[in-house]
Amino acid sequence: MSAARPGPGRTRRRLRAVVANAAVALLTLVTLLPLAWMVTVSFMPRGESSHSPPPFWPSRWSWENYYELLVRREIDGAWFDYRILPALWNSLTVAALATLFGLLLTVPAGYALAKLQFTGRARVLKLLIATLVIPGQVAMLPLFLLMKEVGLVNSYAGLILPSLAGIFAVLFVRQATLNIPDEMLDAARLDGAGEGRIFVSIVLPLLAPITVTLALFMFLAAWNDFLWPLIILTDQHRYTLPVAVAAIAREHSGDGELMMAAAVVTTLPVLLIFLALQRYYMTGLLGGSVKG
Repeated sequence: MSAARPGPGRTRRRLRAVVANAAVALLTLVTLLPLAWMVTVSFMPRGESSHSPPPFWPSRWSWENYYELLVRREIDGAWFDYRILPALWNSLTVAALATLFGLLLTVPAGYALAKLQFTGRARVLKLLIATLVIPGQVAMLPLFLLMKEVGLVNSYAGLILPSLAGIFAVLFVRQATLNIPDEMLDAARLDGAGEGRIFVSIVLPLLAPITVTLALFMFLAAWNDFLWPLIILTDQHRYTLPVAVAAIAREHSGDGELMMAAAVVTTLPVLLIFLALQRYYMTGLLGGSVKG
């Protein structure tokens, strides 16, 4: 007996799958190619990336750029210190604190707007949605003057406080919390559980993927923020990594290999965090709901 030939419908489905996979592979290649070139340039000897056309692979692999960037060394009797490692620690500290305290404020606020009844809830929600259309840069000048009045200029508190009550984060949590069945919460209340116990024992476990996704968003926002740290910080010893890298770029604008090494140092920590939390992140981002 001869094997049955696949029908035209099955052939078309296979063809569409092949085309879709090829498109995804091409898009992935286009996305990863600049990152791969950034890494290879960081290992090139000085001046090699300025050739025309620029090479993709270094003629010889060298750690010189990382050594000069990360190690304080003496040249002609003078000490050169780019302060990348202190700036890296500053960024880790600021991003971790901003994420921790931001979650402590926004997750309960989102739950309250979704499930608790209180006077003015609808008005608060409309006000939060309306403020989303206001660019953050517009508020930076009055925010800086406010930080100056309370003595928080050039401090980590002044750097972190404006990012704690993120409107997008509150609305993000609220939208996810709306999918928790009210019957589940009402049953817990009938059993004598208080609102705090309900929030900790029922709501938080159900919102775990959403919370991890939000934490990643907050961490990345604090880690990559450049403009507000540049405005609020005046002491180079308190610089975060983007500001420190920008300061180095002003002094070494033509040194592409050193700048690429600084970009790798800036990108690597957040890439590792994303890979570690990828399972929770994809669940929260693609799921977009909580099943009761």
